[in-house]
Amino acid sequence: MYRPQGDTWLLRRALRDARLSEPPARVLDIGTGTGALAVAAAAEGARQVTAVDVSLPARLNARLNARLRGLPVRVVGGDALSCAYEQPFDLVLANPPYVPSESREVPTRGAARAWDGGGDGRAVIDRLCDRAPTLLAPRGTLLMVQSELSDVDSTVQRLRGLGLKAAVVDRDTLPFGPVLRARADMLHRKGFLMPGQRYEELVVVRADRTE
Repeated sequence: MYRPQGDTWLLRRALRDARLSEPPARVLDIGTGTGALAVAAAAEGARQVTAVDVSLPARLNARLNARLRGLPVRVVGGDALSCAYEQPFDLVLANPPYVPSESREVPTRGAARAWDGGGDGRAVIDRLCDRAPTLLAPRGTLLMVQSELSDVDSTVQRLRGLGLKAAVVDRDTLPFGPVLRARADMLHRKGFLMPGQRYEELVVVRADRTE
């Protein structure tokens, strides 16, 4: 289960600052973890929040956190990018795995599912971008957090190429956590890091379906 960290709070800040015209009726939280973002969306007035995660411990935590606060969050299991939904969403929140790894494949079990993004860090990000137009209702918004290590420009351009209005709307620079500290040598060897780099920039990409 992925516990809230700097990327979670950056995405939470972007949600707070999004200035949506009105509280979204339908929200999807992809890879909800503890449910922190789903709970935040419900607390800000979203009428229906769906939180999806492949991890059973994560789902149990998300359900408990929502129940303790008396908030309407529906927690379901599965791969959020493969699920079929009855209706599109006014807001999609996503903190996908984005850390480059030795393997080109993303893990199917274990804690690393929460952060391993394949060889270039984009295995899940690209799937999310490609699914975004069908997940979003007209005038719907996607807010996604990722690292500079997984090519932010490619995310923005891919979303624009799919007909969405996309841009970076928030960013923060944070010291490496345990995962990046453990992978620093590999990431430097593969050209993701500058020599001696021990900080990464995290960004929030916003994409809007304008029609």
